[in-house]
Amino acid sequence: MRQRLLLVLVAALLAGCAGTSNDAAEPRAAASSAKPSGFHGIEPAPVPARPSYVLTTTDGETFDFAAETRGRPTYVYYGYVNCADECPTAFADIAAALRKTTPELREKTRVIYVSTDAKRDTPKAVRQFLDQFSSSFIGLVGTQPELDAAARAAGIAPGTVGPSPKALPGNPSAHEHEPGTAPHKHFGPLGYSVSHAAVIFAYDASDRLPVVYPGGVTPSEIAADLPLLADPAGTT
Repeated sequence: MRQRLLLVLVAALLAGCAGTSNDAAEPRAAASSAKPSGFHGIEPAPVPARPSYVLTTTDGETFDFAAETRGRPTYVYYGYVNCADECPTAFADIAAALRKTTPELREKTRVIYVSTDAKRDTPKAVRQFLDQFSSSFIGLVGTQPELDAAARAAGIAPGTVGPSPKALPGNPSAHEHEPGTAPHKHFGPLGYSVSHAAVIFAYDASDRLPVVYPGGVTPSEIAADLPLLADPAGTT
């Protein structure tokens, strides 16, 4: 039931990487307004628990998601390296949000990238992608069945391959960016798109998922929610 409810929540937010989110954007998703808890995103009801799955870091180490992030505010994004706009903008937003918080909160918080594209998301490619935003962000890779199982554990559908984004003439590794998306680079040809849940999952210190952030929620709003996520008593 938990997974089915979360699948319904994000079904309308599935994308092959499209959409915008930056600190200057004032409008946010309508479902994120007037929340009694004060969160600026969409609040699942009932609130799901932190999922459990085991993948591999870009350093080749086994990473037990539930154990390694337990009790910490944790941002998770399920995407792929050659995502045209939405994935890099999400990580740029998280990085900008963390710069607006205290060093103590930054130290507590984990930021996790979970690949949906085993075919092309090599450890090197994922590391290059994440290092554009922060060397502290953790990238997780695996076989396609392992990645699909991780997505299902989080309550979302596995990624599916779609059409290729349009590359710039003479440059197969670059494309025209959507207005408002974060500057970023691609490190290989834009061969195809992968549908994914285009939201930032935000787990709290009580190991629950009280809020997800779709495009349009700004770094300032994400930063404003972080103290609540970090307080074990703040979201009960």
